[in-house]
This record gives sequence, C-alpha cells and structure tokens, in this order.
Amino acid sequence: MSWDIVLFNSKQKIESVAELDENQLELTDFSGILENSFDRIKKDDNHREIIGTDFTIDFFADNEHSSNFMLSLYGENGIYALIELAKKHNWQIYDSGIDGMVDLENPEKNRFDNHRKYVEQILKNK
Repeated sequence: MSWDIVLFNSKQKIESVAELDENQLELTDFSGILENSFDRIKKDDNHREIIGTDFTIDFFADNEHSSNFMLSLYGENGIYALIELAKKHNWQIYDSGIDGMVDLENPEKNRFDNHRKYVEQILKNK
C-alpha cells in the first residue's frame, strides 16, 4: 500500500498546508536532488522509482524547479529516508497518511516509531 507525500521548500515553518504562505516558498530541483541522493533508481521516460531497503519511492521527474513536489511511498522505511533527506536540505514534509506535517526532529510524534532504528541501521552499514 502506498501513501502520498509532498515535499516543500519554504522559509516559513509550515504548520498547516491550509495556512501556507506561498510567498515563502523557494524553487528547488527536487527531481535532481532525489536522483542524486539514492543509488538504485529505475527510470522509465520521466517516471522514477527509487529502490531502497524495504521501500520504494515513485515520482515523475521534472526539469522545472518547483516549491513543492509530490511522490508516493511504498514501505515505511521510505518515510525515514525522506526525513533524513529533508533534514539535510531544509525541506518540510506533508504526509497524506496523517494529514499533516511531519515533525522531522521527532518523527515518533507522527507515529513513525521505527525512525531511530532505521537511522542506526544506515549508520551501521556505512
């Protein structure tokens, strides 16, 4: 089962998508950053599938920079990979599964209890 995620690049801390200040959004090359951040990517025209450990992330590559970017996750580890990437690039994440913004510093508040285990696993494999 998948769920939809929207990445945002904003100078504003987004509390609610409904109260988003579009003037605070910044254009970003989400496609390029995603493609350069993962080792295994399956490409079919403009469709991309990131293949990770126990997850995949689907999106459509775009040559245009945008202030937000939608993708679909399959597998819980996908959100953890995106949380780490978002922290690195100062992005914010809207998760349709919880209908709210993800607390990147405390993902367990959003019921992502395995985040710590995921980070430990990644650090151990480096």
